[in-house]
Amino acid sequence: MNTLLEAPLKKTKKTEAESMATRVALHPFLAGMNPTQLALLTDCAIPVQFNKGQTILREGEMANRFYLIESGKVVLESGEGFGAPVVVETIGAGDLLGWSWMFPPYVWHFTARAAEPTKAIFFYGTILREYCERNHSLGYELFKRMTPVMMKRLQAARRKMLYLHAHRAQLEPIVLGSPFLDHENDIMEVPK
Repeated sequence: MNTLLEAPLKKTKKTEAESMATRVALHPFLAGMNPTQLALLTDCAIPVQFNKGQTILREGEMANRFYLIESGKVVLESGEGFGAPVVVETIGAGDLLGWSWMFPPYVWHFTARAAEPTKAIFFYGTILREYCERNHSLGYELFKRMTPVMMKRLQAARRKMLYLHAHRAQLEPIVLGSPFLDHENDIMEVPK
């Protein structure tokens, strides 16, 4: 039979699940996890795509999910309520996006925006928290992997804050007293 004339294969739920299991197992963030842990993660996973400029997470909102970036770039920013947001870091393929779902009060600490078209694996954090409560080795494994990411992001935010503080101090105008202005004020005062 000529393969050009064959009907395309239909995707079944089974092939989609197998594909997701493969994607989860091959993501660098999850490398080395055991098959039981990977199966629990796959159970909470859905493929997602974001357009350039699309907001993925918003600082201060409820954190109930996380993403493993497969392709594209995401900008992490902070301080939206205090003027223009400050870019803290840019992440890409192989990175984790979102760790706040795992720690009370479950609120995002950064806003994340797609800097270019981005593909990721979405995980339901609320369901995964329940799995971690029942399977402590899963929770511990995720915690071990998320901790270095948290430290890296918080250090990036700290460095950015120090940089902005140092440069803002250099840019602030210096107000010097003018001997002429003081003299003019003295002259304008009417003696009683």
